[in-house]
Amino acid sequence: MNKNTIIGFVLIGVILFGFSWYQSRQFKKQAEYQAQLDSIARVEMLAQIAEDSIRRAEHPELYENETVVVSSEGTSATYSKSRQTVYKDSLLGVASSATESFYRLSNEKVEIVFTTKGAQPYSVKLNDYKTYDSLDLHLVKPGRSEYGVSVYAGENINTKDFVFEVAEHDDSTLVMRLPFSTGGYIEQRYMLDSDSYIVRNELSFVGMQDLISRKVSYFDIDWNVIVPRLEKGYKNEKQYSKIDCHFPGDKKIQELGKARDAGKRFDSRIEWFAFQQQFFSAIMHAENDFSYADLNVRYFDENDPERNLMACSASLRSEVNINSDRVTVPFDFYFGPNHFKTLKSFDRKYEKIIPLGGWLVSWISRIAIIPCFNFFGKFISNYGLVILLMTLLIKLVISPLTIKSYLSSAKMNVIKPEVEKINQKYPKEQDAMKKQQEVMALYKRAGISPMGGCLPMLLQFPVLFAMFRFFPASIELRQQKFLWAEDLSAYDSILDLPFNIPLYGDHISLFALLMALSMFIYSKMTSGQMSNDPNMAGMKFMSVWMMPIMMLFICNNLSSGLTYYYLLSNLIAMFQTWFIRRFVVDEKKIHAQLAASAGKPLPKSKWQQRLEEAQKMQQQALREQQKKRR
Repeated sequence: MNKNTIIGFVLIGVILFGFSWYQSRQFKKQAEYQAQLDSIARVEMLAQIAEDSIRRAEHPELYENETVVVSSEGTSATYSKSRQTVYKDSLLGVASSATESFYRLSNEKVEIVFTTKGAQPYSVKLNDYKTYDSLDLHLVKPGRSEYGVSVYAGENINTKDFVFEVAEHDDSTLVMRLPFSTGGYIEQRYMLDSDSYIVRNELSFVGMQDLISRKVSYFDIDWNVIVPRLEKGYKNEKQYSKIDCHFPGDKKIQELGKARDAGKRFDSRIEWFAFQQQFFSAIMHAENDFSYADLNVRYFDENDPERNLMACSASLRSEVNINSDRVTVPFDFYFGPNHFKTLKSFDRKYEKIIPLGGWLVSWISRIAIIPCFNFFGKFISNYGLVILLMTLLIKLVISPLTIKSYLSSAKMNVIKPEVEKINQKYPKEQDAMKKQQEVMALYKRAGISPMGGCLPMLLQFPVLFAMFRFFPASIELRQQKFLWAEDLSAYDSILDLPFNIPLYGDHISLFALLMALSMFIYSKMTSGQMSNDPNMAGMKFMSVWMMPIMMLFICNNLSSGLTYYYLLSNLIAMFQTWFIRRFVVDEKKIHAQLAASAGKPLPKSKWQQRLEEAQKMQQQALREQQKKRR
């Protein structure tokens, strides 16, 4: 074991020790903070229990049908001996057994049905969109949402347990109230403006000073939603569906799920959170922020008989101070599409929920790809043609890089016989440095940069990744037909199989087949420039055969718009390669350049000098190892 290896192990050990120490310190801080929160909650709960005990002693007749069980920790739970819960306030008892009714707010974009049971949204339908099978698109199906506000108003109550009275209703406003016998009430006011996906909500406590103690500084919100399947491909829809949340002042968002069951409690302030399906979202925003949130998502199986996608839940806490006759806490809900321009118009960073990739890839999408896509979409209704024009534009913009790469590759193909001669001249391993030096000298005589073929291609990768992220997340492609594809946002299928092939699927995508075929042909065109060295055989096989097969399996379930883009890119690359080899690269000129420089000394660049020095050191170390073995 040499000195560098020992130093490496020591550094790794130091890093691991430091990381473990930091993690344990953070865990200790989090545990102390959580203990403080639990202690505060316990004190508040004990205060409530004491207040309930006094009320029970003063009015025992109200609690004759209840049994109270006190745990070893001092907390209590009340169980009703009858089917109907008995409340201290007689009006709450009436509201708990009343019959619910339904009211509707709608505009050109969205239709929301509310139920008076809990004064909450009952269903949400988007008017401009349909499901994949052409049915009405319910972002929330009837009865699949449960929204409740919990507060201590002389006793613990949750609004979802009571039927509210309707105080006002017209085309744009719905006001529902839960009255108390003291004359106060809890009010839920919902307002829907025309041509908007935003529902404004004002939760008000009116005349509640005598019921809600000044010691009560918060109320809790629970919102549970079952999001249905709306798209053709389950795997793609599940992959791009998740829960998001945003902290005040942050540039990024936190994500939960992404095709996996997940849950997390956030003890910091949260501005908004989103239940996000692939192309549509339900977002709740608090003007005064939530003080904490516990978010969870669970995905249903693909064969779920009710075609549900995921179950989302949010347990929230919001601060309140009942210091006047009317205290209002504002919220708003967004029920609508994940359309970049629409979400960005709210200036709340809602657009961050669209998965455009890391900072570089996302920056390319925001600055270049999305504006170009929207520009072409204004004038062309066929999105297949839009993708074609975007592909040509992207290829044109990066053509200086690709042309340099193709030129380098074409020149290498021309001097390939000369490279093979050098390989035959130095077949032994100990002559690797001499072989490398002669190959580098040959490249220089032919005017070929060693990185000329690789670097330009590497610089194109961010653009390729940006397109890979953009197409599956672009709602503009949803249900857009092109050629045989019924939906450019989902996979295309020319044949549905009666069985499922692992990793491939139960269908055959023609775009995926054509893309794999074009990749195979292009790889055959470019593999000719590779050396015939036996060590390169594996790379050739991987490039020509394995990569197209792997991409066939991967792209069979991807959006047809993305696979179509890859097909176009391969076809354009094949044409560029053929054109450069046929009309740009002059083989006679390259051979003449090689002949003219033969036997003449070539100046060495600093990079070559450093490379040769490194090779000499490597060769010397190899010789010393061979001597020790002897």
